[in-house]
Amino acid sequence: MHDLDFNLLVALDALLRERSVSAAARKLGLSTSAMSRTLSRLRTALGDPILVQAGRAMVGTPHAEAIAEQVRSLTSAVQTVLSPQPAVDIRTLQRDFTIRANDAFVLIYAALLSAKVTNAAPGVRLRFAPKPDKRIQPLRDATIDLDIGVTAGDGAELRGQTLFEDSFVGVARAGHPLLRDGPVTPERYAACRHVVSSRRGYFSGPVDTALAELGLSREVNLVVPSYPAVIAVAAASDLVGLVPRSYYQVEVTHQTEMFELPVTTPGFVIAQTWHPRMDADPAHRWLRALISETFRSPNLTPAR
Repeated sequence: MHDLDFNLLVALDALLRERSVSAAARKLGLSTSAMSRTLSRLRTALGDPILVQAGRAMVGTPHAEAIAEQVRSLTSAVQTVLSPQPAVDIRTLQRDFTIRANDAFVLIYAALLSAKVTNAAPGVRLRFAPKPDKRIQPLRDATIDLDIGVTAGDGAELRGQTLFEDSFVGVARAGHPLLRDGPVTPERYAACRHVVSSRRGYFSGPVDTALAELGLSREVNLVVPSYPAVIAVAAASDLVGLVPRSYYQVEVTHQTEMFELPVTTPGFVIAQTWHPRMDADPAHRWLRALISETFRSPNLTPAR
């Protein structure tokens, strides 16, 4: 099997169609002598003359006639496999895509993205999957199609595209003493009790690093798994929360107020990430482009 030359399949198909060495040579852009040599190789490989002279023409042997249709089908299949992917008709596309994102992103943008997808491709459905961690294996094995969020540091093999930049802001209940009794200074901020969101249960983060540089520390009394929970806790208590600016801008209620942090913390990038195996997939490329265009729009209005 390892000695087989699959180029012979194309030559055999041409010979069986044309029933002429010279015509088959012209069809494949070869010289007549080269095609004659190929015919000799085919005769050896198949153990059959394939084409024999009959007057001034050539006719196929019984074996050649028996395999002609199969050769034609195989050649067509090979050409299909080795040809570029056909263009996708988005309007008739039937496909499900799984996107991994955190609760905050789903609450803000899932309805908007679903509406845009349905408007462009009625047969496409989105499935938002929970994001308990940033493991890249689900992208490798196509369990998920896209990951949206802060990119993981161990995904060097992955492809990514920035959707928007974000930063943290503070949130407290309406009328909280921190906001009512004077400017929010690092000292007054650090003196409050705090609630933070951490998927891994961490009590500290970049804010604590910034406070430590000023010789300050804060008391984190509560860790919750999501930003919606942070806002709910802040609205119902004196705990001061920390959430992404983009999230609070659409989740603001009369029960809470947003404020700028009194210390500088690093911003972060929200990106869509995928595995290189999906780079050239036409439907996947379309979805990535739609999501990217959505976040480039100056009139972006997430659902509340």
